[in-house]
Amino acid sequence: MDVSIIIINYRTPQLIINCLDSVNRVTSGVTYEVIVVDNDPENGGGALVREAHPEVRWVDMEYNAGFGIANNRGMEIAKGKYLLLLNADTLLTDNVIGRCFWRMNERPDIIACGALQYYPDGTPMPFYRSFNEFRRTFFILPPSGLVDKVIHKLYPEPAYADPDQHDWLVGAFMFVRREGFEKTGGFSKEFFMYGEDVEWSGRLGKLGKLCYFQDCTFIHLENNNPFRRTHISWINRFSTQMQVSNFLWVRKQYGIFQYIMLILHYIFMVPVIYGWKMLLNLRKSGNPFSELRTQHIYVKKTRVLLKYFWKTLFLRKGLYKIKPQENIDLLTASA
Repeated sequence: MDVSIIIINYRTPQLIINCLDSVNRVTSGVTYEVIVVDNDPENGGGALVREAHPEVRWVDMEYNAGFGIANNRGMEIAKGKYLLLLNADTLLTDNVIGRCFWRMNERPDIIACGALQYYPDGTPMPFYRSFNEFRRTFFILPPSGLVDKVIHKLYPEPAYADPDQHDWLVGAFMFVRREGFEKTGGFSKEFFMYGEDVEWSGRLGKLGKLCYFQDCTFIHLENNNPFRRTHISWINRFSTQMQVSNFLWVRKQYGIFQYIMLILHYIFMVPVIYGWKMLLNLRKSGNPFSELRTQHIYVKKTRVLLKYFWKTLFLRKGLYKIKPQENIDLLTASA
């Protein structure tokens, strides 16, 4: 078997059917199998997928284990020389699987590769090209030339001789050599959702290059996931689950000092964001307390981060999945 395609189902049967239709339509020159791991067998609509694509190997999880653990289960039973982790909400427009297969065969220095994401309208989807570019977005600081210079000096961009090489690959499309999974154990079991692809990329990168190829693309639909809500405001740019996962990644990859520094930054910024906004409100309406909704959201999210502080600090085992009452994004959206 050349390639094992692994897709996670969480109540997205029609998306998976559409995805597999596109895979079968455009993929050629390689042998492949499809493994679907269902994180919600009772309500996931798996019968629809199996009826449309009876060739699929189906795996039911005992509970909603999230993205990483479910993919690990699929990779454990995969038969392929290469493992392709593919999101349910994706569509292939050409033989990108065959192209990645041939490219990886030609380049033994590459342990895994990714494809560039495009919106349905054909425009490219932006992505973080390095760990440090991603880390710079964690800091809630007033935008200015001086601040940007300091942050870029503290977190500079890496310099690679290979123009295709990057720090990490987006989990929506990860084309990995089998030995990459066997030597690393796959995704960390602590991540429920988000950040797991970043963390695993850090460990994969020690085995070989991680590359994006400009001629390898796919469409990412980005389905309406309740954990995905982001960019509520400038100071609330990540969803609550994303922030918990991101902070866990920083702790695991960069150590205690970097993690504590990030936590302290979020705490110390509370009076700053309130004071700044109250001054703006005073100038605008004369009432300093008139518009503080996003500041309140920021404080609620910071409280959730602090609930996970000790667990993250000591890297305690267990799934870092926020509770329904901690999902500030959904609570504020319904308010």
